[in-house]
Amino acid sequence: MTNPPPASDGIRATGRTIAESTPHWPAPPAPPAGAPNVLVVLFDDVGFSDFGCYGSPIRTPAIDALAARGLRYTGFHTTAMCSTTRAALLTGRNHHAVGVGCLANFDAGFPGYRGKISKEAGTLAEMLRPHGYRNYMLGKWHVTPLTESGPGGPYDGWPLGRGFDRFYGFLDAETDQYSPELVRDNTHADAPGTFEDGYHLSADLVDESIRMLADHQADCPDKPFLMWLAFGAAHAPHQAPPDLIRSYDAVFDKGWDAERAARLARMLERGIVPPGTSLPLRNDLVGPWEKLSPDEQRVFTRLQSAFAAMLDHADQQIARLVNFLETAGISDNTIVLVLSDNGASQEGGIAGMVNAMGPYNLQFEPVKEKLRRIDDIGGPNSHSNFPLGWGMASNTPLKRYKQNTHGGGIRDPLVIAWPRGIAARGELRHQFCHASDLTPTLLETIGVSASPVINGVAQMALTGESFAESFKDANAPPRQRPQYFEMFGHRGIWFDGWKAVAYHAPGTPFDNDVWELYHLEQDFSENRNLAAAEPARLQKLIDLWWQEAEQNQVLPLDDRFGPRFSENATRYHGPRKRFVFHRGMGHLPTDVAPDVRSRSYRIEADVRLEADANSASGAGAEGAVGSSGVLIAHGDMTSGYTLYVKDGRLVHDLNVGGNHAVLTSAVPLTPGNHKLGAMVRRGPPRPAGSVLPPAAAIKMGPIPGAADISLTVDGVVLSDVNASINGKALGCPGGVLHTTMGFATLISWSGLDIGRDRGSPVGDYAAPFAFTGLLRKVTVTLEDNQQLDGDAVGRAEMARQ
Repeated sequence: MTNPPPASDGIRATGRTIAESTPHWPAPPAPPAGAPNVLVVLFDDVGFSDFGCYGSPIRTPAIDALAARGLRYTGFHTTAMCSTTRAALLTGRNHHAVGVGCLANFDAGFPGYRGKISKEAGTLAEMLRPHGYRNYMLGKWHVTPLTESGPGGPYDGWPLGRGFDRFYGFLDAETDQYSPELVRDNTHADAPGTFEDGYHLSADLVDESIRMLADHQADCPDKPFLMWLAFGAAHAPHQAPPDLIRSYDAVFDKGWDAERAARLARMLERGIVPPGTSLPLRNDLVGPWEKLSPDEQRVFTRLQSAFAAMLDHADQQIARLVNFLETAGISDNTIVLVLSDNGASQEGGIAGMVNAMGPYNLQFEPVKEKLRRIDDIGGPNSHSNFPLGWGMASNTPLKRYKQNTHGGGIRDPLVIAWPRGIAARGELRHQFCHASDLTPTLLETIGVSASPVINGVAQMALTGESFAESFKDANAPPRQRPQYFEMFGHRGIWFDGWKAVAYHAPGTPFDNDVWELYHLEQDFSENRNLAAAEPARLQKLIDLWWQEAEQNQVLPLDDRFGPRFSENATRYHGPRKRFVFHRGMGHLPTDVAPDVRSRSYRIEADVRLEADANSASGAGAEGAVGSSGVLIAHGDMTSGYTLYVKDGRLVHDLNVGGNHAVLTSAVPLTPGNHKLGAMVRRGPPRPAGSVLPPAAAIKMGPIPGAADISLTVDGVVLSDVNASINGKALGCPGGVLHTTMGFATLISWSGLDIGRDRGSPVGDYAAPFAFTGLLRKVTVTLEDNQQLDGDAVGRAEMARQ
């Protein structure tokens, strides 16, 4: 027998016996000496001026303290939306180039618009893992297509598939802060608390952050970590403790015009903006505060108070996390970055919303209704967002909002503190830098290079540039490369201190867009348009935009809202019209659940109802039913539908924006095996007591905004039912409730459960109201008569982003 070949290091590793063999242990991945920990704290929809240290009256002492220990950047730019900025931050590349040109909510069929980070664009976590880093991700992800967010994955785009070792957070654009749709690693999980016991997602995320870091210090304190903490704050729904919300009413009751002026004055005084910076005119559709009615002022103030309290509350959680770093003795060598992903939102519209689910389903909120519900704002029954005027104030002194490529959409706060590596204390940095520059900056700071190959896939070059030199030098040069911007057809480009930008009106020819020109170094707020004075410079920048667009997969330009969302949903579900949910199924996100919007459908639950061992009164010869609970629930308090058994009766609740159309069987159910169901039909009601035909036989044209609802037991429509809308009893001829309520553009952004309602309850019961009988399966059958208004769907979906 021949001897074994030597190991690659010249040591004979394996012989015929242990005596002839030499063990060998490869060296584990090792970080560079003194490599820092990295903590990225990413906010959502927080405007340029919203941190206290940037000029806001919102209380952010933890962020302000970090700024006092380090740097504030005034020239940091993002991409105008959440998914896109996250893709750029994580990869160090332009967002279109890595396949996330718009949102993770859809795949538009073009390389730049897949909604998923390409494998050729490794994330910071993937780049740091070979150097011994442990990587922890908490909070909002939103760079996985939502049609891939279900329990079947695929998981290759989830955080653990992109270099993170642990994940606790949510995959969608937003979530209810009291009843979030959580994922732990690769599994959907329940929230550990409720509003009633004081639960809030921001606090939960920091609890988990502290636990992960405590575990890290217990197990591998010699290894550096990357922690990516992405709050849901301050994205809608704006939710925070009620007392904290009310504490801000007196802060903002003077209105958005006074607030803009006060913020600008503070910014000028602190040097955040250069001398001579002035406020632009109010954004389109925003009127003077003084011309609002007293009721409007009161409601709009409370809506802003909810936003402010949400940010304040998140800052309180940051304080706890920073305190842990100090207690653990790891604060000095931890780089802490606090930033926002885009400017403040415009999705609240002119008048804001108490419950966005209503208006997007044709259940509108006049001011009197908002005022009646003012104390719901920020609580579990709300899905609130503030009016345009407050978004404008958040973005002071910049124009427009999130989604737009003017300053209000893409210029954001960035605070960096690193006691061991940054000597500056409370200084400002005015260099232009971009979200795609973050990863190159951290790689340079740590002392490692971008990986040329990750998981066997050759990597594309980084397009971002490091701004690490500015940590030490206030006069370090700005970015050398041009930086383009594009979102929903809005365009912009920065180069050498100048910016060209074009606002695009959806549905109009791109050639009609009017380009503006600004010298940002002298005009921070984009107030002096120099397009007419310097046409040659403007044209060069426009030409440069097209070059960058070609190189970064920006084309084709596409300004469609609704069609991209609706086409994606149609393509994902395909011809599937029948969904069978078996006992034991976990949570199903809304994008992979049955799409019952504006169509006919039927629900049927295969159950065994157990007899009530204690009573048989009023139940006939078979005895009373003792089983109760939810059979199926899709949504939450703010909108959705549910079918359940309560007090021995079958109940269906269609909850549209908090308005409840409820059908209850008048005759008690009997114990035994049953098929319990509901039928929602778009069109004329069926004859009372008829047996349901096969699903394929139901052919009817939809009546927009109208629904006929009936209950079924063992395939027969019940004629003896009680009906009500918002508690008001209604007649129900033939057992059919006719209502104009329905899901016109959305069901709910919360998902679906069977056998329970896991979070914020859709109907009149205490969650989770788990079913106590035997639930074998629930079948949902959809009809082929869906008619959606694509533009309306687009507006509703954009409110979610």
